Amino acid sequence: MIIIKSAREIELMREAGQVVAEVFKALEPLVVPGITTKELAKKAEEVIRSFGAYPTFKNYNGFPGAICTSVNDVLVHGIPSGQKLKEGDIVSLDVGATLNGYNGDACRTYLVGKVSKEAADLVRVTEECFFEGIKFAKPGNHLGDISNAIQEHAEKHGYSVPRDYTGHGIGRSLHEDPSIPNYGEKGHGVLLKEGMCLAIEPIIHQGRKETRLMKDNWTAKTIDGKLASHYENTIVITKDGCEILTMLTNKEDNVKNG
Repeated sequence: MIIIKSAREIELMREAGQVVAEVFKALEPLVVPGITTKELAKKAEEVIRSFGAYPTFKNYNGFPGAICTSVNDVLVHGIPSGQKLKEGDIVSLDVGATLNGYNGDACRTYLVGKVSKEAADLVRVTEECFFEGIKFAKPGNHLGDISNAIQEHAEKHGYSVPRDYTGHGIGRSLHEDPSIPNYGEKGHGVLLKEGMCLAIEPIIHQGRKETRLMKDNWTAKTIDGKLASHYENTIVITKDGCEILTMLTNKEDNVKNG
């Protein structure tokens, strides 16, 4: 069941989303060669708690970290550890914050020092996929319109889209209906309505679309060891488009779609 959020609930979602955005503001300058993913997670948790919020992912279905830290060929759910980031790495930092019973969820992939053109291009296109997708995030369109736009933009640049991991509805629960694939057909899927809150999260592979799950039952890697990038925001469908809830500049980032 898809839960349509009231104006009050959307405001609470907005407040949770702003906590997530503040985490990225704090983490970005720290993503340098030599820092460990555990140190990044510790900082993220400090920032989240400083706003009176809780790190949503911590102990979520047993996940041990405050955030997900996915390096290079890890596409999602990397567990923070003593692993030191190296020059040329890319790292996806997936952050969730729960405030007053509502959740914000977003991810950014960062370049560590000087990276290859191939790595930088993948990260750039993944972010572009998100913004191509939300051009179709408005009442009367279908989820498949968003999914198709993400897939087409990725594949146009020679990348692939994994089938195993998707975006999702979000609200009082981190994962609500509907499931939001990063691939699909125009005109198919759920009809979008004002008040729907969605976590749109393109995950894009440099190589093949297949994935493999590590023995920890969390860490997911690309099947061929090639790079993966992840970009996500929580949005709410408005009467004429959507609003991004997990960016500090969200008031300037409302998208009015014609």
